[in-house]
Amino acid sequence: MPGSEPIMSGNQSVCTTFTFVAFSSLEELQPVLFVVFLTIYLFTVGGNLLIICLIWATPSLHTPMYFFLVNLSFLELCYITSVVPQMLVHLLVETKTISVGGCAAQMYVFTILGLTECCLLAAMAYDRFVAICHPLHYTLLMGPPVCLKLAAASWTTGVVVESAQTTWIFTLPFCGTGEIQHFFCDIMPVVRLACVDTSHNEIVLFAVSALFIMSPCLLILCSCARVLLTILGIPSAAGRRGASSTRCSHVLVVSLFYGTALFAYLQPKAAHSPQADKAAALLYTVVTPALNPVIYALRNQDVKGAFQRLTRRSPFRQMA
Repeated sequence: MPGSEPIMSGNQSVCTTFTFVAFSSLEELQPVLFVVFLTIYLFTVGGNLLIICLIWATPSLHTPMYFFLVNLSFLELCYITSVVPQMLVHLLVETKTISVGGCAAQMYVFTILGLTECCLLAAMAYDRFVAICHPLHYTLLMGPPVCLKLAAASWTTGVVVESAQTTWIFTLPFCGTGEIQHFFCDIMPVVRLACVDTSHNEIVLFAVSALFIMSPCLLILCSCARVLLTILGIPSAAGRRGASSTRCSHVLVVSLFYGTALFAYLQPKAAHSPQADKAAALLYTVVTPALNPVIYALRNQDVKGAFQRLTRRSPFRQMA
């Protein structure tokens, strides 16, 4: 069996390695895909590192909004790194295998970061809600202790929930050819390899996804609705433009991230197809992290201003 090293256990052949077959039908295009994904990966890493460094080096950006943005950039950096480097290697080699232990490690990292980002986006929505709807109390309601608690709660939720879920998934026995119809160890493609009835497991996984994806999403929607009403109540057009501009970047990120996540994890089992799952996964693992620097750097006047001031102070520019 290609891609699996079976261990005979009674009448079952138990997999110790898995094989990714997501791009098996695109052999001629794999070098092109390698160049495309490598370019996107380098841009994403460089862009998010630039945002982190700019905020760290600019005291005027040491505010709650940019504190959460640093967390988001770090998350996106780790998120894409948990998937893309391995995918790049597999685009160059003939044997696209991963051990069960390596698959579990990838799923731990990927799912923890994904759920943490869901919660962090909700925290960012709360920050913008307070800034626009309660500006006079913003300093009190969004002080450093509150920001730290919100960030810590996001990370804690991600680690606790997804560690338990992933551990539970890898208590299942895996057998058969060990072929994963995907390019990384996502939840449902791995669960499908179990050689036992997983219908109850899938119901629980769906419930967990619904609870921990939809809850932050609903909080964000409520926040956006309240903010929109507040913006519409501002008498001056200039005031409305200023308030709405602070929401645009966040709404774009939330729409991209939650749109693909809801499609991937909350659609009925009968609606799942390997092709649709892979397309959605490419969006939330590769495209969305790459858009984070574009949305927050190119559309954000404060970040662009910090970059311009930093480049003016650059010793290389002074030497020139």
